[in-house]
Amino acid sequence: MPTSKQLIAARYGDASLPDPAAWSPVIEHLLSHRSVRAYLPDPVDDGQLAAIIAAAQSASSSSNLQACSVVAVRDPVRRAKLAELAAEQHFIAQAPLVLVWIADLARLERLTEMTERPDGALDYLEAFLVGAIDAALAAQNAAAAAESLGLGIVFIGSMRDKPLEVADLLGLPPKTVAVFGMCMGKPDPARPASIKPRLPQSVVLHHERYSLDAQVPGIEAYNATMVQFYEQQKMNVRGTWAVHSAKRVAGAETLSGRDKLVDFLRARGFELK
Repeated sequence: MPTSKQLIAARYGDASLPDPAAWSPVIEHLLSHRSVRAYLPDPVDDGQLAAIIAAAQSASSSSNLQACSVVAVRDPVRRAKLAELAAEQHFIAQAPLVLVWIADLARLERLTEMTERPDGALDYLEAFLVGAIDAALAAQNAAAAAESLGLGIVFIGSMRDKPLEVADLLGLPPKTVAVFGMCMGKPDPARPASIKPRLPQSVVLHHERYSLDAQVPGIEAYNATMVQFYEQQKMNVRGTWAVHSAKRVAGAETLSGRDKLVDFLRARGFELK
């Protein structure tokens, strides 16, 4: 089992960092996270799934609206189709379980019908954000819970590449949308995943007031850290993390079809006023 100092060093790619002054089993568990894309065929059983979803539902929810849902996909044909729709990422088909997290306003709309009350607030951007944030909070709880059971996970943003096709495949009603997926399964020990370094705290942690200029030294240090990580992992990434990130936001052509998301959401009943 790695020590707290080793986990901090791995998370920030800096072996010179001191042993953390505060620590707990929960922090140790969270710092051990890594994205897993290689799985054994062992199923995630119903008992494990029920516990993971209970953990997910224990996340905070805005006004207790619980404006999210999740679709568990085990069928290999459907998983293969999801992999095809999500940028041909074949590990999606390999994972024994794919959870698709849904921003869900359809249930709230149904509640207004049941109680014979108006639902005009569902047409505003705030309502969609509540659903997306609820889904993200629940999914992060699910990820931590799954990892505590010895499972591995990876989030799949490419569920938004072809959202109409994903909605059709999963039978999603209007006022629902898949915001991301999550592959889940027992990690393949023959293809272990590594902890990916994150930005230094000097970049992301601000005291009292935000500063862009103060982030520059930390970003430069992180560029060097990630060059080493890319080489160690034999990842074909050209340029620094800053260059790689800038390329990802260069224009609509870099969004893999997600530049049309507003049009899709409105077609699905999200007015986004």
